[in-house]
Order: sequence, then C-alpha cells, then structure tokens
Amino acid sequence: MIPAQRLAVFLATSGHSGVDRLMRNLLPAIAARGIAVDLLHVREHGPVFAQVPPGMRVIDLGTKHSLQALPALIRYLQTQRPTVLLSDKDRINRIALLARWLSGVPVRHYLRLGTTVSESLARRPWSQRHLQKLSLRHTYRFAHGILVPSEGVAKDLAGFLGPAAPPVHVVPSPIIRADLAQRAAENLDDPWLAASQAPLILGIGELSARKDYATLIRAVARLHPHTPCRVAILGQGREHARLQALARQCGIAHAVHLPGFVANPYPWLCRATLFIHTAHWEGLGIVLVEALALGTPVIATDCPSGPREVLNHGQYGALVPIGDDQALAETICAVLATPQPREQGQKAVQRYQVESATQAYLQAMGLD
Repeated sequence: MIPAQRLAVFLATSGHSGVDRLMRNLLPAIAARGIAVDLLHVREHGPVFAQVPPGMRVIDLGTKHSLQALPALIRYLQTQRPTVLLSDKDRINRIALLARWLSGVPVRHYLRLGTTVSESLARRPWSQRHLQKLSLRHTYRFAHGILVPSEGVAKDLAGFLGPAAPPVHVVPSPIIRADLAQRAAENLDDPWLAASQAPLILGIGELSARKDYATLIRAVARLHPHTPCRVAILGQGREHARLQALARQCGIAHAVHLPGFVANPYPWLCRATLFIHTAHWEGLGIVLVEALALGTPVIATDCPSGPREVLNHGQYGALVPIGDDQALAETICAVLATPQPREQGQKAVQRYQVESATQAYLQAMGLD
C-alpha cells in the first residue's frame, strides 16, 4: 500500500547537534503514524540512524556540501513529489526554497529555526548579518509556514520577517523519549566519577563561547573553599583547552572533568546532583528539558529565549543572570541546600514528550 502522504526532510547537521537528536526522535515517530518519510542526506552530515526505521528512507543526494545538492534536490522534488518539505537552519532553508521554486512542484514547504535569530546575528560580521536579514525578509515569505521551539524565538523572528511573513507556529520539541529512564539506567563506568562522593554539577553541550562554561567553572571555584563539589562538562568544541587552562588557573583542575562527546549522557544526567545551563542564548534548551524529565534539579541563565519558558519564570528551576559567576555560585549553594522535588520538574515538561510533540508538528504542517 502506498502512503497517502510523504514528508521530505532536508538537513545538513553536525551529527551530534540538538537538531540531530530532535530529528532522530521526530522522524521515526512520524513514520510510525503511516506517513512516508524521506530524509534527504548530504554526505558527512547528520542526522545518522544506526538502523533506518520502517516507513522511512534515507536518500543520498550524492554530494558532501549542501549547496552542491541543489540539482539533486530539484530532481527529487520533480520525481517523488512529496506532500510536504521540511528544512532546518537558515542556509539549508534558502537552498530548499530555491529548489522548490526551480522544480515547479507545488509542495508545501515548512522551515524550522531553532535559535534566537537576533542573538545569533549579533556576533557575526556586518555582511553576514545583512545577508541573513535580507534572506529572512525576502525569501522566507515564500514558505508555507515557519516552525520554532519557543514563544521567545517567535517574537524575535517577527522583527525580521516583515508584513508578508508566513504563519509562525510555536511547536514543542520532541525531546522526551519513552525509553529515557531505561537509557539513564545504563551502566556508567568512569574512574573520575567513582573517585569522589562530592556533589556532581553537570553541564552538557558544545564547548563554545556561546555555552559559556567558563562561568560555570569560575562559580565552582568560588564554592570550593567552603562547599567542595565537582563539575563534569560533556561535549566537545573549540573551548576545550581554554576551559582546562581556566580550571588549572582557578586551582580546581582535580574537580573539573571534560570527557568529550558522550553518546548517551543520560546516566550522567540522572546521577548529577545539579544540572547547570549557562548559555548566552538558546532557542529552547534541550538538555534542560531532559534534566527536568529525569528529576535532576536545574539552574539556567535567563537568556533569550527558551529557559524562562521551560522553567515557567523560575517555578521549576532557578534563573540567574548571564555570565555572573557570583550569582551562579550563590544559587548553587541555595539549590544544594534545598533541592526541588523531582516530581515538580517532571510535570513541567510533559508537552515535550515525543508523541505529543510529534502530533503538534504534524498539525502545524497539515499532516495530522
């Protein structure tokens, strides 16, 4: 039986980003509902599936660069004629918009943006900022809709789109899988973790300036003389050597662990005393949601745009100013002294369960 509806998804991700994790949850859930899913694959990019789920195809576009995939994307649209095309991130969105126009195929096209655009652009050269502003205003109006993960991202995006903007849909991200607790219960064998019983403070994400783990290390250094604790930061990135040097400079190198990328971070997350999110900006905060789902107390910077929404203005976890290590240290002390009940955080993130979030995606794209 041929499925009545087909969703084509065009992505080119790092393979271990937040988008990769979301799509590895979302696409199989959509396919399980009887909608055919085609993942249009650019070589050496993600997301990658160890096993392709039933009802889903991975179609190699034959190139290693997304821009070079334009002719193949046009051919795909003309021959397969999917019901809906979904693309993610600005560069990919622009290529997909061009391919749809050149193909002449009347496919409904939805764009996804997962971050706060104004914050992302503020740190780029003027030429790049100008190009992306023009792109948002003059090309995105040809999409049928834009999907974003939070109200903050939607409000920020509205300032760029102009009066001819397509509908912007705020849809919860598909984060909490049914097997989350099972994956969190897997064995965790790390000698550094076993060497001490001090409270474990955890960060998870790319080691980049945007994530600002330097503030976390400085906060732990402030605590260490009177509240010994240790911090592990799971992830890889350009800041690795700088963070190691900062830990040595602060005299807490023995209490800071940077194990790199961890494929299954959930055993760490459920064993952590406290999860800290120190980003300068964020679309939502995927690991923040996962920490709450596992009952781990959280502290987050009050950055644009997701953490305040996820934590309901501080009801489900503490919010601190961006880059303020003293305020973070004081808040860590307070939360360690009076941790939040596990059930309260778990209740806060029910809408991010994969099944309910998948339904929201399908409704936004007219596929329900």
